[in-house]
Amino acid sequence: MATAFGVCTILATVAVSAADAQTYVGKNIEGGMYWAVSAPQGAEWLLSCRFPPVTYWVSQYDREHWINKLEQTGSGPAQGRLPLNVGHCHLTKTGGNGPVGVAVARPPHQVRAEGTVATGRRVGVGFL
Repeated sequence: MATAFGVCTILATVAVSAADAQTYVGKNIEGGMYWAVSAPQGAEWLLSCRFPPVTYWVSQYDREHWINKLEQTGSGPAQGRLPLNVGHCHLTKTGGNGPVGVAVARPPHQVRAEGTVATGRRVGVGFL
């Protein structure tokens, strides 16, 4: 009985800790650092960004939707923002001609960038 109570206490503590580790961003899901993909010759790519967990408002029925990853495919240039000023992005060239590059930036003047010309090669940038 004491062991079962101890296990329940530990599980409850872990559940509360996980919930407390999330940041609520409301409707501002793109309020963090900037990301940009450059593919001047229209090469195809896969972008995968990870960041600490956030919850955000989707609708009146889903006010605390959980996310910690952004994945996007495309060709040519693209840009956007992550929900927080911490995270990292990996870019993989999946086809086409020319190089691809990824950059992340956060205020005031911090920028990280990396690129590749090899299809299938993965490059990564980020801030922790």
